[in-house]
Amino acid sequence: MRSRAKSRDTNPELDITSFMNLMVILIPFLLLDAVFTQLAVLQISMPSGSGAAGDEKKPPLVLEVMVYKDKFLVADRQTGPLKTINLNAQGKFDYKALNDYLRTIKTQYPLVTEASILLEQDTAYDKLIHTMDAVRIVVSNETGKPAKYALFPDVSIGDAPPDLGGAAQ
Repeated sequence: MRSRAKSRDTNPELDITSFMNLMVILIPFLLLDAVFTQLAVLQISMPSGSGAAGDEKKPPLVLEVMVYKDKFLVADRQTGPLKTINLNAQGKFDYKALNDYLRTIKTQYPLVTEASILLEQDTAYDKLIHTMDAVRIVVSNETGKPAKYALFPDVSIGDAPPDLGGAAQ
């Protein structure tokens, strides 16, 4: 009976070498992964209200891109609709036509960097991202290599007014 009691009183040592090896590999991996997730963040803001201070000078252009279920409507908040871009022949949104038209606007107003993207209710996230890309950057192949240039990098997001159907072409 005594020999059994002695064997139970002994404390065995824990071997945590394999656990330490796992932590040595896991911690740097998690730290590296956290750094890469920070790079994909875009800074956006809400559209500014129409009430401005009396001393401020009116901007030459307050660009708005409205995304409806069947078209884009590019407008200036101060003057009204500029252009309607309908779906392409395949029945999809024509992001290239939007990007090309915004490029022509940028040549007329090179100092303007702000644009508002106004969306209908229940607009797909994918449409928002593609529209933001078309508004923010332009890809140019003038030098033989594709290069990205800023169009309207300061993007605001808001709700689009109801589509009334009568817009500029």
